[in-house]
Amino acid sequence: MNKANADDLGAYEKKQFVDSHGNILPYRILFPEHYKEGNKYPLILFLHGAGERGNDNELQLVHGGSLFLKNENRKQFPAVIVFPQCPRDAWWAAIDLDGNYLPVKLDFDYSRKITGPLNASIELIQTLIKTEQVDSNRVYVVGLSMGGMGTFEAVYRYPNLFAAAIAICGGGDEKAYDKRVVKTPFWIFHGAADDVVEVNFSRKMVARLKELKADVKYTEYPGIGHESWENAFAEQELMPWLFSKRKN
Repeated sequence: MNKANADDLGAYEKKQFVDSHGNILPYRILFPEHYKEGNKYPLILFLHGAGERGNDNELQLVHGGSLFLKNENRKQFPAVIVFPQCPRDAWWAAIDLDGNYLPVKLDFDYSRKITGPLNASIELIQTLIKTEQVDSNRVYVVGLSMGGMGTFEAVYRYPNLFAAAIAICGGGDEKAYDKRVVKTPFWIFHGAADDVVEVNFSRKMVARLKELKADVKYTEYPGIGHESWENAFAEQELMPWLFSKRKN
């Protein structure tokens, strides 16, 4: 299986999580094919783009699944994969997280309150670390587009949680980053011709992280637009890089 499609999403179990504020978070979770009792597995939090809602969310899930559902990746890199806010459930429209389902706000201002969806996603991950066979030293976050923005904010707000982060065609509040929170290695991707999220958002984050002596890689694709995740997911070193990182 080289690319996922909507039918392949059946590999993911659909569940609901109720956070400490009573918010309901629908999510999909993928366990390793050969889940062995006693093993501790890495966990990947995947943050979608497109506002994490509706049909666009389904497409984003397919894009993410195209990476994590590859047979070779499931064999070489067994992990627990979590996709918050799975779409197309009958009760989807009735769920109210911050009133807009957005994992982050578009102002990039981390001084304001964290959004409900992102906070619930983090709380879900913290719960899974306690209840599933998760290696707490190998928890990763991967996001694209608006989910890429969420990746920056998740690391900023929870600097001790993630062992590595991948942000694709997103952006963040580079002014907020300082040495106290720069502990997580980043690999940032962006298309130079992106007309949805300007490439300068990634360039500014890279410049800030380098200024702080952070562990950061940056790959920019000339002539590529917003769907630069297709190029990022084709990088042969992406999965080995991610899974080589651990907190301790």
